[in-house]
Amino acid sequence: MPGELPDADGPSGGLPGAARGGPVSHSLSRVARLHRIAAAKLLRSAGLYPGQELLMMYLWDTDTARQSELIKSMDLDPSTVTKMLQRLDQAGYVKRSADPGDRRAVLVEATGESCALRWEVTNAWTTLEEHTLAGLDDTEREELTRLLAKVETNLCRETQECPERHGETRTAEVPGPAEERRPAEERRPAEK
Repeated sequence: MPGELPDADGPSGGLPGAARGGPVSHSLSRVARLHRIAAAKLLRSAGLYPGQELLMMYLWDTDTARQSELIKSMDLDPSTVTKMLQRLDQAGYVKRSADPGDRRAVLVEATGESCALRWEVTNAWTTLEEHTLAGLDDTEREELTRLLAKVETNLCRETQECPERHGETRTAEVPGPAEERRPAEERRPAEK
């Protein structure tokens, strides 16, 4: 009917026309969007926005970090991380202070008050994992994890903008010749 919007898979029930050359990319995009929405719902009860829990996870594992390290680890615009830290500081979950070794640098640490938050984040991520992987057996879960690691490696190589993965080692390295990599001038800046 005129005026009706087509469903998410396009008017014919398949992929949108422009996405037909990239069915996996279309699927990943939709899954990532839904995963973020589900995470937001679970984190809301803890008073967090998506992304803030990742920053807190980093701090819980490192105790204290320079704000510049957090920016690099989060792979976000500095102003975005600063805003996150302001909100977390106001909530009492982080403490920011000048680095005694370099007064220009800011140190950030998780507070004792964030211990209860850590429990809530752990529960939210456990629930998110259960919802995300419902219906998959252990073998399928392992295979999905392996394949997603390969996809991530491919995209990291393509963009050359992957942050260091704190506390993780890559399980699926996909080597590529140097000539396949684009020069830094051709890279798109992070859109966050």
